[in-house]
Amino acid sequence: MNFEDIDFNELYVKQKQLTSFKAKGKDAWDEKAPSMNKKVHKSIYNEQFLNLIDLKDIHSVLDVGCGVGNLSLILAKKIQKVYSLDYSPKMLEILQENAKEQDIKNINIINKSWYDSWDELQSADLVIASRSMEVKDMKKALEKLNEKANKKVVITYKKGGSFVSDEILEILQRDIIKKPDYIYVLNILYSMGINASVNFIQSEGRSTIYTSKEKFIQSVSWSIDGLSSDEVKRLENYYDNLDFEKKQEKDYAYWAVISWDKK
Repeated sequence: MNFEDIDFNELYVKQKQLTSFKAKGKDAWDEKAPSMNKKVHKSIYNEQFLNLIDLKDIHSVLDVGCGVGNLSLILAKKIQKVYSLDYSPKMLEILQENAKEQDIKNINIINKSWYDSWDELQSADLVIASRSMEVKDMKKALEKLNEKANKKVVITYKKGGSFVSDEILEILQRDIIKKPDYIYVLNILYSMGINASVNFIQSEGRSTIYTSKEKFIQSVSWSIDGLSSDEVKRLENYYDNLDFEKKQEKDYAYWAVISWDKK
């Protein structure tokens, strides 16, 4: 079999259907929005992501999956027009509040999902999708992004195929089917005739939530639905036996930054 004969999007779709990490619905993201707003603006991720983007000759940005605006707000201070798209009304509500507090007036709010029609959306010089690419059909999503970009596209995708560390998975003693890793995205783009660049950046890992046992368990349960009582007990025992230094130790999640120029 030749490389060109492999349908990487079909493989992606199949593994995405099987993975233990299921996409969250609108209500779940609405509920998470206030807590996200307290921490995401201070993340090391933001600066690392933006440092990789050359904004020369970029006058407009479409931020897909913008959340509470950790990137939109920064870009709005540098660029003429920002279009911030998210399917969570609460995320967008908080983004608007943040923009008002900072006297930012050039952000345009768009309440849509990956699965809505984007036909009427304004195209933008730069299109970004930061930590928002957990889609059912990767090729369709990439085509949407590419279509709306005038000059370039930059996305990020979680490295490793899991939102939970191997250490925690071992504690849970649960067999996990990992989600498709970032290499699928690169190969799908290649099949579309797009030669993308890839870099890697960090975000704070789960240890930043070790401020309490309850928050730690909530964090794990956000990523893995349906924790059994036995699994919760294992996590509680794990937390109770962590020494002070371990609780203070920082760990990091890694993200592939995948970018390409519009053809």
